[in-house]
This record gives sequence, structure tokens and C-alpha cells, in this order.
Amino acid sequence: MSTLGSDTEVKNETQLSEFIILGFNMLQEIHFFLFGSFLIIYLFTVLWNTFIIILVIMDQKLRTPMYFFLGNLSFLDICYSTTTIPEMLDVLLTERSYISYAACVLQLYFFFSFVGTECLLLAIMAFDRYIAICNPLRYLLVMRRNICVQLAAACWAGGFLNSAVHTYFAFQLPFCGDNHLDAFYCDIPPLLKLSCGDISLNQRLLLTIGLFIAWTPFFCILLSYACIILTVLKIGSNESKQKAFSTCFSHLTVVILYYGSCVFTYLRPISSQTSLNTKLIPLMYSILTPLLNPVIYTLRNKDVKEAWQTILEKIRTLCRRGIFINSSV
Repeated sequence: MSTLGSDTEVKNETQLSEFIILGFNMLQEIHFFLFGSFLIIYLFTVLWNTFIIILVIMDQKLRTPMYFFLGNLSFLDICYSTTTIPEMLDVLLTERSYISYAACVLQLYFFFSFVGTECLLLAIMAFDRYIAICNPLRYLLVMRRNICVQLAAACWAGGFLNSAVHTYFAFQLPFCGDNHLDAFYCDIPPLLKLSCGDISLNQRLLLTIGLFIAWTPFFCILLSYACIILTVLKIGSNESKQKAFSTCFSHLTVVILYYGSCVFTYLRPISSQTSLNTKLIPLMYSILTPLLNPVIYTLRNKDVKEAWQTILEKIRTLCRRGIFINSSV
């Protein structure tokens, strides 16, 4: 009878109803500055990525495999930002530093789904550039529309399946009283640090699944770019070399920023995680990367600039027609 009562007591101790987010507790004096900064970042990220999606859908010239995957990346970046930043804005504005247990589960699941999806999607985009530059005559045959759709669907399915495994096992752990989450949002490393149970299985899952969802795509990207560089070096024209390198530079920049911060956060022992890992480094891939992606991909992109000019011209034409009709009436 006493054993049963003891078990019930332990069970009650591990059933947390909420987590307290410590991400901003040391920055009380600049809460309004942080709120304004994150709001601007969020609005810019959503608007610019939406702009790219609209361009890809509306402009006939951008209906190619490269821009199809870029549209997927833009949609992914919007999902990324919407998963984390609105919650952070709410915490800053209302000074409410807690998140419910259920909300934490959902945030972790969707956030980690997008992490895995982007890892795979960036690898597919590198493969697309490899085929375009190293085997241009076979490009349209290999990267057919149905193949692109299947590859994108596989990235999304892989990301959500990866997250389902990690989320399930993370919330099977006991949390014995301490609910202070040393992070800006619900993420796996700070949750594992809170647990009073054995987290060895969770660490093995991070390392094992990370081999397939992070390291394998990363090495595939490196291999693709090694082949691309060798192919480009054989090109006689310096102008052609410069054009080929500029095409890949934007993607490689995103890869370095994204994989560097992700690997540093998730594929290291939890015991070596510090406040820097659980707070500042995740901001690189969860907030800054979605902000920088549209800028990096469109800043020097001639096709996107031409598509934007075409759409502006169509808008001007429609406006002139509307004015003409109104004046006639």
C-alpha cells in the first residue's frame, strides 16, 4: 500500500503543467528593444519569403527545378519563424515567461520537423546544382517535375518523421520539479538538461539519426560542390566560370551558416552544452537563417530581378487600365 502511494507521488512530481523560459530573464532592461527587433525580423522574413513564393508561382521563367526548391525553402522559412518568433514576442510584450506543457510539445515537434526538412532540402538543392552544371544535357531529364515533387515530399516527410521520434522520446523522460528552460523556446538540448532520468537513449538518437538527417546530407553537399568546382575549373571562359561560381555561392553560404550552427547545437554531448549553445547559437538557424535566405538567394539573382520587373509592369498596366475605365465611365 505504501509502495503504491510512493509511486503515485513520484508520478505527480513528474507531471509538469508548464515550463518557465529563461531566455530573456537577464535582459529585462532591453525587452522593448528586443521586441521591436524580433518583430521587424519576423515581418521582413515573412514578407520577403512570401514575395519569393509569389514570384515562383506567377513568373513562367521561374518554373524550373531550382526555383521550385527555392519556393519550398521560402515556405519552410516562414514556418520556421512562425513556430518560434510569435511566442518570443508574446513573452517580451507581456513579460509572461512560461509556456504550457502541451504548447511546448507542439512547438518542439514542428520546430524540429523544420530543422530536419531544411537539412534534407539543402542537400537536394545542391544535387540540383550538380546536375545543372556537371550534366547540363541531362538536367531536364533527371530533374523532371514529378521527380522534383517526389524529392521535396521526401524531404518534408523525413523531417516530420525525424521530429516525431525525438519529440516522443524527449517527453517520455521524467521532469522532477525543475521546469526552468534555459532557452528562448522549447528545444531538445535544454529539455534533456532538465530531465532527472536517463537521457542516454535520447543522446544516441540525436547522434544516430543525425548521421542520416544531417551528416549524410552535409557530406553529399560537399561532394556535389567538389564535382562542381572541378567541372567549372575546366571551363575556358572566365566569364562562364564567374557565372557558375556565383550561381552556387548563395547556396553554399546558406549551407555553411545552417549546418554549422545545427551541428554545433545537436550533435555534441548534452553535458558540454552551455548557455551559449542553448541560446545564442540556435538563433543562427532559427531566426537569422530564415531572414538571410531570401536576401542571399535574390540579392544578385538576375532571374528574380527580371521576374519582379515583369510583375511590376503587369501591375502598372492593370492600374492604367483601371484608371482608363474609370475615366471613361
